[in-house]
Amino acid sequence: MRTKQENKKIPKIRLIKRQEIWMLTIQGWVILFALLAYLLTFLFSNLYPFLAVTSPIKSDVLVIEGWIKDDELKQAAVQIEKNPYYQVFTTGIPVPTGFYLAEYNNFAKIAAVSLEKMGVPKEKIIVVPTPGVIKDRTQAAAVALSQYLSQNNFQIKTVNLFTADAHARRSWFLFKKILTPQIKVGVIASQPGNYNPQKWWSSSEGVRTVISELIAYIYALFVSTL
Repeated sequence: MRTKQENKKIPKIRLIKRQEIWMLTIQGWVILFALLAYLLTFLFSNLYPFLAVTSPIKSDVLVIEGWIKDDELKQAAVQIEKNPYYQVFTTGIPVPTGFYLAEYNNFAKIAAVSLEKMGVPKEKIIVVPTPGVIKDRTQAAAVALSQYLSQNNFQIKTVNLFTADAHARRSWFLFKKILTPQIKVGVIASQPGNYNPQKWWSSSEGVRTVISELIAYIYALFVSTL
């Protein structure tokens, strides 16, 4: 007779097993790579136009983000000359460096003085400084503008926002977030002077600008909570 110990089965330990899996054929890999190439081409061709959006509305008020470059301010001055803007607001945070050497300590004032030098009548320009903030500077500028308009009883229904090329989508989103529904917001994007926007991926400046603005726009959509 078998003892109880003999009747017990010793468990088998299996470290591997045989299993069927599905894999792409050569034709499947070719189609997959072709699809990825098409998606990348589509993304590269349409990413910049998406970010550097220009969608102005009928308005006699222009808001200019004061931190933009001089050549972009010149483009804004051309916009003021060509269109019947009776009021121009400049926004901007405090200057981060050279504060004690400069006559003007925030970008809003620097932009205003620069526009005057470019021929924009001084009486058209109103400076709206943005308080110093560590993050969400664009949104803080929109908040500062909203507060200024409310405190000074401006009866404004529409504005166009002028800002730097690929930054336009994010600025437009944030200004609309703060100003609407009381004020409708259009947007005008500047043209870049240091890279080709149709081939932004061919220069380091274009890549840095577009990719960083894409990341910042996604942040504004899902993270920014100012």
